[in-house]
Amino acid sequence: MKTIGKYSVSAVAAAVLIGLGGCAGMSTQDKGTATGAVLGGVAGNVLGGGVLGTAAGAAVGGVVGHEVTKPK
Repeated sequence: MKTIGKYSVSAVAAAVLIGLGGCAGMSTQDKGTATGAVLGGVAGNVLGGGVLGTAAGAAVGGVVGHEVTKPK
C-alpha cells in the first residue's frame, strides 16, 4: 500500500509539472481561465460530488476566471 502512495504522489507531481510547462505561452487571461476552471472543478466536486458537480464547477470557474482577468 505504501508503494502505491509513493507512485501516486510522483504521478501527480509529474502531471502538475507537465501542465505548468504547457502554460508558458498562455496569456494572462488564458491562465486565469484555466486556473478558474481547475479551482471551480475542485469546488464543484466537493460541493456537488460526482462528474456532474465537477463539470459544472469547472464551467462556472472558467467563466469567472476569464472575466476576472480581462484586460482593462
